[in-house]
Amino acid sequence: MSRIHPTAIVDPAAQIGADVEIGPWCHVGPDATLHAGVQLISSVVVDGITEIGAGSVVHPFAVLGGPPQHGGYKGEPTRLVIGENNLIRESVTLNRGSVQGGGVTTVGSNCMLMTGAHVAHDCVVGNNVTFANNATLGGHATVGDRVFLGGLCAVHQFGRVGRGAMLGGLAVVTRDVIPYGSVWGNHARLHGLNMVGLKRLGFDRAKIKQMLAFYRDLFEGDGTFAERLDRAEANTDGLAEADEIVAFIRAGGSRPLCLPEA
Repeated sequence: MSRIHPTAIVDPAAQIGADVEIGPWCHVGPDATLHAGVQLISSVVVDGITEIGAGSVVHPFAVLGGPPQHGGYKGEPTRLVIGENNLIRESVTLNRGSVQGGGVTTVGSNCMLMTGAHVAHDCVVGNNVTFANNATLGGHATVGDRVFLGGLCAVHQFGRVGRGAMLGGLAVVTRDVIPYGSVWGNHARLHGLNMVGLKRLGFDRAKIKQMLAFYRDLFEGDGTFAERLDRAEANTDGLAEADEIVAFIRAGGSRPLCLPEA
């Protein structure tokens, strides 16, 4: 049975799953869907067409599904979809999508968004992603699985961050970050691989050595970057993560690639 505090305002049209807990002073709109076991601790706003996955916990003053901060938004029925078992801390803001960007913002499962984190309209966030305090995504950004975003860092709109990357605190990320890369600075530059992340992913010493050799050949070898990329692609030795980095670079995006300092 769900538990709704008497001071909470929950629209009768909202879809409320089993064992949902809605604490004092929350506001849940008519187009919200809260799946089983969701907990809104207190003073949480769930606006618009917003779906919160099972087992997610939302702390005070978070605003989920607010309208996109986009000058072209005219009140269209866009969406926010949040996965399961997320921890969303105080004052987090997750905006729903815009018509211009496809109409949906997506956050995966098992993520932690610390105090003040912001996900803008039309972003796609993977699973097991950690946002430290006040980490921010501009509109249309894409973040892969198991990324760590340091405190007060910001990713430019349309930016891409590959799986397993680490963004340092205060990093201003105006360029795409390769999978497993480690970047920091203003403006952020690539400073090697995310060694902590690789170890947490279970990479043994031999595989890390392979990854480092691939990285050096790609970013520190002779010739132009295009020539090094061709060579690296031909010499990944079946290392799936190296192939993933090459594919990420080949896919391109709206932003240039984040590279080491020249």
